[in-house]
Amino acid sequence: MSIIKEKVHKTVYIIFISLLLDLLAFTMILPLFPSLLDHYKVNDNIGLYKWLSSQIYGFQVLVGAPEKYNSVLLGGFLGSLFSFLQFLSAPIFGGMSDIIGRKKVMFICLVGISLSYVLWALSSNLMMFILARFLGGISKGNVSLSMAIITDVSSIETRGKGMAFVGIAFSLGFIIGPLIGAAFAVWAKKRTGEWFVIPAIFAFLLSLIDLIFFMTFFKETLPKEKRIKDVKVTLTNSGALINVKDLFRFTAVTGINSSKRKELTTLGLIYFVYLLIYSGLEFTLTFLTHHVFNYTAMQQGWMFFVIGITMAVIQGIYVRKIHPQKTKSIAVKGLWLTVPAFICVGIAFEYFVLYFGLLLFSISTAMVVPSIMTMASEHGSEQQKGIVMGIFRSLGALARAVGPIFASIAFWSVGSKITYLTGSVLLLWPAITLGRMKYVISSYQR
Repeated sequence: MSIIKEKVHKTVYIIFISLLLDLLAFTMILPLFPSLLDHYKVNDNIGLYKWLSSQIYGFQVLVGAPEKYNSVLLGGFLGSLFSFLQFLSAPIFGGMSDIIGRKKVMFICLVGISLSYVLWALSSNLMMFILARFLGGISKGNVSLSMAIITDVSSIETRGKGMAFVGIAFSLGFIIGPLIGAAFAVWAKKRTGEWFVIPAIFAFLLSLIDLIFFMTFFKETLPKEKRIKDVKVTLTNSGALINVKDLFRFTAVTGINSSKRKELTTLGLIYFVYLLIYSGLEFTLTFLTHHVFNYTAMQQGWMFFVIGITMAVIQGIYVRKIHPQKTKSIAVKGLWLTVPAFICVGIAFEYFVLYFGLLLFSISTAMVVPSIMTMASEHGSEQQKGIVMGIFRSLGALARAVGPIFASIAFWSVGSKITYLTGSVLLLWPAITLGRMKYVISSYQR
């Protein structure tokens, strides 16, 4: 008897295109961030940058931090603000979509994202730029909504394939977007002093195309009869993804025994600690190459391009084909690779050492997160897997909200070398703990 394989729903392809357009626009700013803050240091016409620098002057003198690193500190707070707003808004938008439908809420998110790029293009001072980042962060619920939509239209068999399209969109976005942003910045800098305006306008155009495309081709995937009628239930579910105590305890996950819950909470803590340290060091990477190696925006763009290509190749050729029983060992190996990766980047004063560290960084990144998320997906019943994955996404968003603050403060006060070496030592804990953790794949429990 032949087995008929289910095809991926056509809505998944619509979500893929929408996410790709969004991520191309979103990642354009990454190689420009250090140069943007340097720009506002000189051209902030309302004096906010100068005022913020004066507030930390006393401590700056005390620790001996160079004034040029003030942009690293400010960048860290802006990066953390964006992720923290995303941490707060994603569960709220998700809850709203359970009540009024996916399409209406996605429309709100995409409009907010487009307006944030308009503010960026008009940001002649630091305050306007901060407002643009604020609006962009609070509107960034479209990724979680995209995953909810894929869940709506997918069966158990096709859900993994649907989620793979999300991963592909992220890979392509982070490969191409930074290079586009850097290329436009270099081109515009030769023609105008407001060099960031052209990348911002192009990001806006991409977001506008995304909005029009989505509203034209997307058909609602959550019919009225399946929507949640009790607003109180939705608020409770959303609150469980914001309450830090409930997050780490996986309170919203019910019906699992104590040993599996302990395994799940340990895995969640490992994931959080890893991303907390990793995201901080990753965020300061552009500032390190900017200040230590004098990278231009174009060089930053090429750096992200090579990192993205390496990750895509490793995931496509190696990680994707790993047997389920080897998932944990691959995650552990990836965590161990992260340690020398950041050591090399931290001590690098020659390009060869930096490139070797970035190579290890790319390989380890491609191995760790997909493997840990695969391990997480093994927990909970089919009805609860969405809750488990939602909690892991919230833990990741929280880690990315906190990590850049600590890493930027360390970078600013003690320099890049001590920051990266300390982070490398701290990354030993997730590697050792995951290596010792018992992990049994549900499909092999018989």
